[in-house]
Amino acid sequence: MSTVLDSEQAADVRSGDAYQGLIARLSHQSVVKHFDAYADVPWDEPEYRIDPADPRWEMDADDGGLGATEWYKAQPQAVRARMGLQGIVSSMKTGLQFESVLKRGLLEYAATLPNNASEFRYAYHEVIEEAQHSLMFQEFVNRSGLNPPGMPKLMQFGSRGVVKMGRRFPELFFLFVLGGEDPIDYVQRQELRSDKEIHPLLERIMRIHVTEEARHLSFARHYLKRNVPELGRFRRRMLAIRIPFILGSMAGMMLKPSKSMIREYGIPKSVIKEAFDDNPQARQFVKDSIRKVRNLCVELGIVTPISKQLWKAFGIWDEPGGVPAAG
Repeated sequence: MSTVLDSEQAADVRSGDAYQGLIARLSHQSVVKHFDAYADVPWDEPEYRIDPADPRWEMDADDGGLGATEWYKAQPQAVRARMGLQGIVSSMKTGLQFESVLKRGLLEYAATLPNNASEFRYAYHEVIEEAQHSLMFQEFVNRSGLNPPGMPKLMQFGSRGVVKMGRRFPELFFLFVLGGEDPIDYVQRQELRSDKEIHPLLERIMRIHVTEEARHLSFARHYLKRNVPELGRFRRRMLAIRIPFILGSMAGMMLKPSKSMIREYGIPKSVIKEAFDDNPQARQFVKDSIRKVRNLCVELGIVTPISKQLWKAFGIWDEPGGVPAAG
């Protein structure tokens, strides 16, 4: 799943020519390698049909979390499969709502750009690609027959302020983007690299998403590498304090089942505690999922002695460097 963009993750973009060259390559890739939510996913093929009792939806005990608990293993097979499917559709619903915030924020950002800015073209390419992702996610949700709520209401309300960051504070906006997209990218790459049999519809969606998100993540990282060092002390301090709060709240939402799922299946609080709160493997998974954005924050100099304590308080700090052992 490596791409030509992998070698650019550590690129030096302090040179204006190098930065403009990167944006030109990203825009070109959006033209020659892009996907359509309906033309490129064979939704109506028999093997792509969603059966809630399909054992391929079941949570893997090897991944830790809820799937490793005796409570989950004791459920009937059809219930285990349906719970796994519900976790997937809940993530997709939350993902498309997050992408709605991303698209609106990108449009706000693009509105601030002057004529002839190469970032304008790339931002619109990304908006188009994210719209296709949202169509895929919603179509999957619709065909599942389930009705996930997505983001908590309070978070949906707060997202309006994130959209405005695209115009007023794009550096904070793009760190928010990485905080949402990097964990999803990590989870999907882990799934695709595993030996687990994946439902062909889910696999197709993940491969499309991973391919195009490589460009989105590359742009956000390089935009931040180029622009954060130019910020004044006050704005850099704002980034240092706000980022752990953003990542901490997102990580918690990504890790645990939604409240509606807990209510529907009557998952005991003790099981949630066992699977997540008291589970070192689950806690490390969250840390690993945001490793790239955490390392970037260290590289940018926006992890201060004070803000590091916030990272630790949210349980998302890990010493920088390297890659997770699991890949």
